[in-house]
Amino acid sequence: MQRVGFGGGCHWCTEAVFQSLRGVHEVEQGFMRATEPNQAWSEAVRVTFDPEQISLEVLLEVHLRTHSSTNPHAMREKYRSAVYAFTEPQAKQAQQLITQLQTQFEDPLITQVLDYQGFKPSLPQFQNYYRNGPSKPFCQRYIDPKLDLIRAEFSDFA
Repeated sequence: MQRVGFGGGCHWCTEAVFQSLRGVHEVEQGFMRATEPNQAWSEAVRVTFDPEQISLEVLLEVHLRTHSSTNPHAMREKYRSAVYAFTEPQAKQAQQLITQLQTQFEDPLITQVLDYQGFKPSLPQFQNYYRNGPSKPFCQRYIDPKLDLIRAEFSDFA
């Protein structure tokens, strides 16, 4: 098993996205931080996965395609677009993959590869947000389209 962190948009959405993938064994929703200057807590998920079943490349591509990975909007401190690497080799691989995947996007990817420094979980009532209430308006409006994309474009892992 390996771990990696992903931040981008609302962690309710990010949690649901990664929970939907085969080969992902655990998704912990909460807040992550990295080394300076990215030490502020930002919404993210910590993902435990089996690299024999799903690769970091697939996880990263899913991440880039299910949040605004090219939009440097004003809320980026709270919703940092990032891969939180747990090891130096993982950081190098993630950076190489982002460079390779850039060809699939018209605008520059703003997703950073950061050194994982800490995690704190969301409050219990917010964890498993989609699984506990898929009919909520937020889920239908924001999460369902992301899950539809995964079923259509990553069906081998859905």
